[in-house]
Amino acid sequence: MPTNAEKAIEIWKTLEGKPEGTGDWLQIDQARINTFADATGDHQFIHVDPEKAAQFSPYKVTIAHGYLTISLIPFLQTGIPMADARGYEGIVAGVNYGLDKVRLPSPVKVNSPCARIAS
Repeated sequence: MPTNAEKAIEIWKTLEGKPEGTGDWLQIDQARINTFADATGDHQFIHVDPEKAAQFSPYKVTIAHGYLTISLIPFLQTGIPMADARGYEGIVAGVNYGLDKVRLPSPVKVNSPCARIAS
């Protein structure tokens, strides 16, 4: 008898390559950026000082930390509609073991929407 994980993998295989949809947008405001800066100790002006960023940054506004953007992935994924909820039956936990070749090709500017992940 297959385990829940084995059943889930079989269901997920049938969904491979098919779009699941797009979730809601999340506004990235200065308060969120500042909270992340406090949590990580990264208070570089480009993130936390709107006046200095307006003067010296090529973006003219503060931007979210790259790691803040990455750290939102689990939250953003929760907004994606499930194509087949049976693939999650009996699954109690998942483990993040890392990301390969992550690049951040453009900044997330303060007060801009960050899209929930479309798969």
